[in-house]
Amino acid sequence: MPPLPGAELIQTPVQLYRYLLRCCRQLPSAAMQQHYRHAIRQSYNSHSDEQDPERILLMISRAIADADWILEKYCRSR
Repeated sequence: MPPLPGAELIQTPVQLYRYLLRCCRQLPSAAMQQHYRHAIRQSYNSHSDEQDPERILLMISRAIADADWILEKYCRSR
């Protein structure tokens, strides 16, 4: 199950970036939110030159799965 509704509709890197930033709002502490926002921004900038559509879709699906895992890990322990 995706952490937020609409994960299945993500098709572009910008949509993924905005989605992941929205996921950060669900994290319990401000320090965690800041850490993951920084990691998302760094990852987005480092992969901004990617041109292969298949690889982009693979990265999108992996990022959504990672976000789901992180949210489940931290939100379950509340």
